[in-house]
Amino acid sequence: MIKNKTFTVAILGNPNSGKSTLFNQLTGLRQKVGNFPGVTVEKKDGKVTIANGLDVKLIDFPGTYSIYPTSKDERVVVEILCNPNHEDYPDAIIYVADITNLEKHLLLLTQLQDLGFPLIVVLSMSDIAVRDGLSLNLKALEEQFHVSPIQLNGRTGDNLALLKSAIEEIVKAIPTKAPEKMFYQPSEIEKQTIQRITNTIPVKNDYHALLLAHHHQWLKNLNPEEHFALNRITQDTGFEDLKLQIRETMQRYDRYTPLLARIVKAGKTNNHLTELADSILTNRFWGIVIFFLLLFFMFQAIFSWSSYPMDWIENSFGYISSVIKNNLPSGWLADLLTEGIIAGLGGVLVFIPQIAILFFLISLLEEVGYMSRAVFLFDQVMQRFGLNGRSIVALVSGGACAIPAIMSTRTISNWKERLITIMVTPLISCSARIPVYTVLIGFVVSPTPVLGIFTMQSLAIMGLYLLGVSSALIAALVFKFILKSDGQSFLLLELPEYRFPSLKNVLITVWEKIYTFITEAGKIIILISIVLWFLASYGIPSQMKAAEKEAIVTAEARTLNEIEKEDLIAAKRMEASFAGQIGKTIEPLIKPLGFDWKIGIALLTSFAAREVFVGTMATIYSIGSQEDEYSVRAKLANERDPVTGKPVYGLATSLSLLIFYVFAMQCMSTLAVVKKETNSWRWALIQFTYMTALAYLGSWFVYQLFS
Repeated sequence: MIKNKTFTVAILGNPNSGKSTLFNQLTGLRQKVGNFPGVTVEKKDGKVTIANGLDVKLIDFPGTYSIYPTSKDERVVVEILCNPNHEDYPDAIIYVADITNLEKHLLLLTQLQDLGFPLIVVLSMSDIAVRDGLSLNLKALEEQFHVSPIQLNGRTGDNLALLKSAIEEIVKAIPTKAPEKMFYQPSEIEKQTIQRITNTIPVKNDYHALLLAHHHQWLKNLNPEEHFALNRITQDTGFEDLKLQIRETMQRYDRYTPLLARIVKAGKTNNHLTELADSILTNRFWGIVIFFLLLFFMFQAIFSWSSYPMDWIENSFGYISSVIKNNLPSGWLADLLTEGIIAGLGGVLVFIPQIAILFFLISLLEEVGYMSRAVFLFDQVMQRFGLNGRSIVALVSGGACAIPAIMSTRTISNWKERLITIMVTPLISCSARIPVYTVLIGFVVSPTPVLGIFTMQSLAIMGLYLLGVSSALIAALVFKFILKSDGQSFLLLELPEYRFPSLKNVLITVWEKIYTFITEAGKIIILISIVLWFLASYGIPSQMKAAEKEAIVTAEARTLNEIEKEDLIAAKRMEASFAGQIGKTIEPLIKPLGFDWKIGIALLTSFAAREVFVGTMATIYSIGSQEDEYSVRAKLANERDPVTGKPVYGLATSLSLLIFYVFAMQCMSTLAVVKKETNSWRWALIQFTYMTALAYLGSWFVYQLFS
């Protein structure tokens, strides 16, 4: 075992076992989200402090049903567990098992035992067990499976101190003696295979050798010589992979299922409330009605709950800007800070309350157990459009961010259905579009109450989301007939228990998303704001002077006051600036959509991230502005066409922009993830091309219709 590293403990368990809840209880905010090395599979790691101030690294592994993977996420877990040299290879494992469903969870537990890992077994869902009258003989469980189980309520943190003590004990006990006998009893063919592998390749124990025989075709850590040797050994011994997997799984169930009869005593369960809720929430009519009512409520909350914090953030940035202007001498530094960095960053951060509300509500639905019901509810619909029932997870997750949504398609085993889901998911309106939607909807839709609950604005944003969803389904149908099929997959889904949400889990999730938004998007926004400020403030000196002279002559001819004169000079200088020249170059291409050169600049910069659009406009319109009110929304609303004098963001232009952002692939990070997940730039370029074409044609049609 490699010891030149921090002591690492993996948290493993089946999906919906409660392991992520436990991880949050142990680490709190001392965690970070990243990817396992070399792959796009997401991992969470954090630290827990035990006795003597020692920090132990915890890794929350993806949910896994067994050591025989059926999805990309499970493959990553198995790859790490089969490779003692992997940097995330754990020194010990906390195995989380649902106390109400032990029979299914013991399969992976016994496999991890056979691999020789030191184990701490945590029994989750103890509150549900008490509710259902289920009793557990912990002593019998310890005797039969040679573990010391800890009952834990991850939501309340009961027995968390006991778990930390167990971690401390296992740290002291490393290295431990491997079990002398496997739980699984290999066949003669397997024994021969194990013996030959053990004599040929360095392995941890017999079960490790057996897993190499099963998985050597796709394991990446093996060198060519080891691949060749394993191929030869399995062929010589007649090792039949699938047949022996089934044999092992059945034997494990046959051995431990009778033992459970002496360990678990079922009580008088009363599931009529669960059955009643499922009969409504998964009903083909009422379930869909409730689903859309929840969406209506979500979008109403995004508008109504966020108004006060958004105003506070705007006022705060306005105050900061005025303080800098009043205390720094006039010059490029003050202009850079107020017109560049603060204007751009503030123009986007003002939408944090809306993004936080969206993630808060989505996390609540996930915690309660509703999202799995939504997957089940829409399975048949998804199948008709060439998708899988699990595609709804990606489509719903796409409402938050397309990147993790696309990564979640690894659970879809069918290549065609997975590819179609990847190709259409970015059409679902993500949280990055919220700043654009809320600004533009505010220009063209009044906050008129509807039914006393909703407003016209919340219905409008709901309509944009439905437009994205319907477009995704139509695009999926097209891809269904274009792509060749390699068979159909089927939905295998576990509906978790309804349970009261853990507020701590929800808040940690919201914090992670906001922190990522601020740190990742913030870096891009600051960089683009600085570049934009320079491009919009400077240009070829002779042209800048000529523009300023023209503005002065025009101002005198129109007898403008001093403030109007300064604004006109700033506008003419920007038009002659480097940014103005870039915008003027692309303006003929976007003019049929109702966009001017300023909007064109924002379209280009927002390819880095959609939310950058608002920050770009805030930067552009703040340069030379004489307004004391620091509100990008107010500045956009007051912008006038210098020729016609009409609002730039009138009905036709605002609707055109909305349609453009519904369809456009304005996110380079999403394209990068699509390339990574499909292992080809081909599909990423196809996706970018068809979405850009949809955006351009849709915007052109809407602008021509309403202008």
